[in-house]
Amino acid sequence: MPEFTYIARDMTGKRVEGTLAAGSEREAVATLSGKDLFPLKVTSVDGRPTGVKNSPRVKARIMAGTYGQLSALLGSGVPLLRSLELLREQTPHKNLAFVLEDVHSRVQEGATLGDAMARHPKAFGELATSIVRAGGEGGFLEEALDRLAKFTEQQDELRSRVIGALAYPAILFVLGTVVVNVLIIFFVPKFERLFTRLRDRGELPVVTDWLLWLSATLQTYGLFIAAGLIALGFVIHAKLQTDDGRMLLDKVRLKVPIVSGIYLSMAVSRFCRVLGTLLTGGVPIVRSLEISADSTGNRVLSTAVRAAAENISAGESLASPLAASGQFPADVVEMIAVGEQSNNLENVLPHIADTLERDTWRRLDLFVRLLEPLMLVLLAGVVLIVVIALLVPVLKMSTTV
Repeated sequence: MPEFTYIARDMTGKRVEGTLAAGSEREAVATLSGKDLFPLKVTSVDGRPTGVKNSPRVKARIMAGTYGQLSALLGSGVPLLRSLELLREQTPHKNLAFVLEDVHSRVQEGATLGDAMARHPKAFGELATSIVRAGGEGGFLEEALDRLAKFTEQQDELRSRVIGALAYPAILFVLGTVVVNVLIIFFVPKFERLFTRLRDRGELPVVTDWLLWLSATLQTYGLFIAAGLIALGFVIHAKLQTDDGRMLLDKVRLKVPIVSGIYLSMAVSRFCRVLGTLLTGGVPIVRSLEISADSTGNRVLSTAVRAAAENISAGESLASPLAASGQFPADVVEMIAVGEQSNNLENVLPHIADTLERDTWRRLDLFVRLLEPLMLVLLAGVVLIVVIALLVPVLKMSTTV
């Protein structure tokens, strides 16, 4: 019988790891559930993930609509299997149809909806799977799917707005880089023979001499430099896929001036919205914190949230450990403390998320407004330096003549 390694949480939120024998992933998950364990990851002993091989990726916008439709069907009294079948038949997206067909088959075999979704992490994601599992276990699956649909749609809209806002500065940067490189590689060398006499007499300006050297270097070693940068990019990318690399990147994201404030607001707003959704559905706060910890998208913040969950298990409040971590904004911690004192935390958290998202968009809009002229000034400055480096020797030669 195959063996599986697992990482799970018990009812108190404590992390549990081990190995068990089971006929399939579904049986392994069922065995863990029977022991009052919440499975986070189940992997075969040979290291192969239990998800579907080459599971397709589905856009968040499409998944938001799917969650909403499934919630509406279940709320109308349509059985889960029939609802999944209807969604599969009606969707025009091939990838989604493939995913829904496999989910339908797994549920038909006896797996829970959350376990079936876990086989397709590229389509559903760990957070969506955790929320659906919590909704299925707590008896509020329809509401969980509805809230998940709204959350996914809001996050996709925010992501689209961020990408749209940064598109113009990104285009300016790319075009500016291309223009400068064309000037240095193809235009500057045409003046080298003209400046040979000035260089022999030691009268060539330093900036011109440096520009000619840079042009010759790029002409000779440009391809090697580009290949080296690409290779370095692959190495950095591979490093960032490791646990240490991701932790380092997440720490850097929280330290970069200006950008870190926007990033932190977005991460905390996601956490507050997911936690509020789970608490509204009746999920215990420790379990809700374990599920919502990964919604931040930052391992430093996730570690702080999990530490808070452990402290809550010991009888402390939520605000105190969050404040002690030093990672959450003081005003957010204060509002969480007020919500706990008034026993209204599930309603306060969505309000915090809305406030943070509005603040994030204002700050992002201001950042982009400042970034656009900065990029233009930077590009104009580089071109001006190139022009001056070429014109000053020409004027000097004209004066000499």
